[in-house]
Order: sequence, then structure tokens, then C-alpha cells
Amino acid sequence: MQNLLIIFVKNPELGKVKSRLAKSIGNEMALSVYKKLLNHTRNVVVDLKMDKCVYYSDYIDYDDLWEVDNFQKSLQRGKDLGERMHQAVVRAFSEGYSKVCIIGSDLLELKQEIVEEAFQKLHGNDVVLGPAQDGGYYLIAINRPQSTLFENKTWGTKTVLAETLADIKERRLSFSMLKLLNDIDEIEDIKETDRGYLLS
Repeated sequence: MQNLLIIFVKNPELGKVKSRLAKSIGNEMALSVYKKLLNHTRNVVVDLKMDKCVYYSDYIDYDDLWEVDNFQKSLQRGKDLGERMHQAVVRAFSEGYSKVCIIGSDLLELKQEIVEEAFQKLHGNDVVLGPAQDGGYYLIAINRPQSTLFENKTWGTKTVLAETLADIKERRLSFSMLKLLNDIDEIEDIKETDRGYLLS
């Protein structure tokens, strides 16, 4: 397999996930929401015809919903999100992959065809980005290591996408954008149509 999909997840533990959401609905409900988002993400990607690797925040769980016969497992390393993503990417290319895509695990709008489109668009572009409504991105795909894209960003803020696009243009990289989607960080991010499912 030449393509690798990397899924960044947090270990689902009480008080350690969805901290902004928890301010509105409490830690227990925030954990419940995150577990549903994890399950959704797994169901979206499980049948994709490519290698897949789950990168855990704190420890590797070999007995969870990410079954070991379908998902590689690894541990995030680095002082911030950018460094952790960059190290995961470098490792992937060192293992022989030619196209690498990273997604998170807090996107109820994620669909299988979006991930497939990202890899397809890498045939003619250096970088593919999935923009999020909060000013960040929910997906980044590249066909070679690009350390600049993961450096000097204010992670978790509305400037991340703009800062990344500025680096892309400064380096004269070709890029393509996917559709704008909404990731879930705060209570306002949960659409009325999804509240019955996520908040039950």
C-alpha cells in the first residue's frame, strides 16, 4: 500500500477530552460525545482500501474499537500538535508510503469519499487541506515531508488554516481544498439535527 491514513485520537478518559465542550455539558457528557465521534470516525474509515494507523495521545490501547487486524497503532510524540503530526508524517514516509493523510476524530460530517478525494487530489497537488469552520483544518494530506506546515502555528485557534496557507504559498507549493466542514469543539458546533444522537 502506498497510501497511509493517520487518525489522531485522544484516549477517551473522563476529564481529558473535549474540554471546551465540557464547560457547557459536563465531563461525563463530553466523554460520551467523544466516544460517539470516535465510533463514527472508525465506521467511516474502516473499509477504506489503504493502510490506516491510529495515533493515540497518551498510551496505545490494543483492546478498543480500533481492531488490530485493520489498524496499525502508534503513539503521538512531540510538544505540540504540529510536532506530533510532523513526526507521524516523517515516520510514514520513512516506511515507504508515498501519500499520507491525517485526520482528527471530532468530525461528525466526515465521510469516506472525503478521505478518498484527498488522496486523489494529491496526484496533482503537493498539499490537500480540509478547511474547518472554526478557522483550522480537519484534514491535511501531503506527498512528501513538509516540516514548515507544522511549525509556528497557534494550534487550536482560528488562525491555523490561514497560517498554513501562507506557508504553502510562500513555498510555492501546489494545493487543493476540500469542502468546508464543521468539527465539534463547543456546544454551538453541534447542529440541532445531531443533538439527539450526540447528547442522548
